Amino acid sequence: MQVEVVTVKFMKGSHGYWFSPNGFNLHVNDKVIVETEKGKDIVVVTKPNEFIDSSELVDPLKNVIKIADESEIKMALENSERADKLLPQIKDIVKKKNLEMKVISIEVNYNFSRMTINFTSENRVDFRDLVKKLAEQFKTRIELRQIGPRETAKILGGFGPCGKECCCSQGFGINDHVSIKMAKNQNLSLNPNSISGLCGKLLCCLAYENPYYVEVLKIMPKVNSLVKTPDGEGKVLYNDLIKKVVAVKFQNESVSEIKVYPVEDLKFDKNI
Repeated sequence: MQVEVVTVKFMKGSHGYWFSPNGFNLHVNDKVIVETEKGKDIVVVTKPNEFIDSSELVDPLKNVIKIADESEIKMALENSERADKLLPQIKDIVKKKNLEMKVISIEVNYNFSRMTINFTSENRVDFRDLVKKLAEQFKTRIELRQIGPRETAKILGGFGPCGKECCCSQGFGINDHVSIKMAKNQNLSLNPNSISGLCGKLLCCLAYENPYYVEVLKIMPKVNSLVKTPDGEGKVLYNDLIKKVVAVKFQNESVSEIKVYPVEDLKFDKNI
């Protein structure tokens, strides 16, 4: 069954979410109010109305309530700026209460009816008194949310070893499962410093690029296996998975020679 959806992102977010357009004909950059599990909020349309198969949906669709008017958009921007200015104050309150937690960021919905405080901590934190104090002081619903290293890096941002902005800050990678096998597939050094991001975890781009390497490995010979080349039989020394070429070593009496061949020029048993 086909269902109509619109793709949106939250004002400070980067990840796309599906909502039911609820009869509205929406366009890219439209700002609309939606119903979320945590209440109403303003989001930005990143992809207009389209139909998808219902099997692609993970959770039931929530509705777009209305197109945001100028006063609501202005309110959202003002409250977002207000939240940024409150960060030092809330950090100071946490410090005075001697709580073992590090406040990373503050998120508020467009009408300031909810404030979410993202924090990290190595230990369990009893923040009931903190929630009570903040709710009394700011007259809004307070939610404290413990986040991990990956999401901290996503929020704070920065540049990876490649020189580009972190994948997670750009909206992809953070929800992917990343494993050391992916680094092995890509012939990368397994030195933790070489394959770890700013968060100290495995680089998100390992998962992003892995499907390409998995497919290429299927057509490449194993390192140290024997292959037949136009110049005779030799042993595989190295596979260049990007160029899809193979370095082959020949041993003739006491002299060794290395030649490079496109993989399609080689014959070998792919089951080895």
